[in-house]
Amino acid sequence: MILPEPIDLETWTRRETFEYYRVQVPCTYAITVEIDVTRLLAALRRTGRKTYIAQIWAIANAVNRRREFRMALTEAGAPATWPVVHPAFTVFNAARETFAAVWSQYDTDFAAFHDRTAEVLADAASATTMFPQGELPPDVFDVSSVPWTHFTGFSLQIDNGTRHLLPIFTIGRHVERDGRTFMPLAVQVHHASADGFHTARLVDDIRELMAVPGWVGEALSP
Repeated sequence: MILPEPIDLETWTRRETFEYYRVQVPCTYAITVEIDVTRLLAALRRTGRKTYIAQIWAIANAVNRRREFRMALTEAGAPATWPVVHPAFTVFNAARETFAAVWSQYDTDFAAFHDRTAEVLADAASATTMFPQGELPPDVFDVSSVPWTHFTGFSLQIDNGTRHLLPIFTIGRHVERDGRTFMPLAVQVHHASADGFHTARLVDDIRELMAVPGWVGEALSP
């Protein structure tokens, strides 16, 4: 069983900040941004791969670059980081008007991740329970999609959520403007895990991945 790796408190530069926002003033914050996905969508049309899976992979890739977005607590309550975190995401069942929460193992190879995750999505599309795979593992972070509406602000209110240190992402409906396509993305972060500087850098990483989508790969065979 993989466990989170404890952080060396003697050398950790964010120790004081972590303890302040974890104990004295526990809080989360949310930021909503627009991501230009014009080039990403064009690349996906050429390859035939799925947009939702590409969005999830790009977010997961950016999250796994930075340890502040892989934060956890040990059983003793000490700060730690997962070596890798995996995306959990929602799948809508239109007939029931309910959704399932499932997850897929992260892979740095987008093609491998896409194929595995496409199977997860297909299996969950007709799910009649919220967690068809069973209980989600502890080393997953959440991505959800609200494709029915464009939004400029989105936040979650997590009751007693001071132990939830991993980020939460929400994707909204794309909007066309001046010949470009933009995707709203809301990011919910525990302040103990990351400051505004870290979240801005995370957003920049996601922007770059979607602006330079060479990782999408070649067209699929017919």
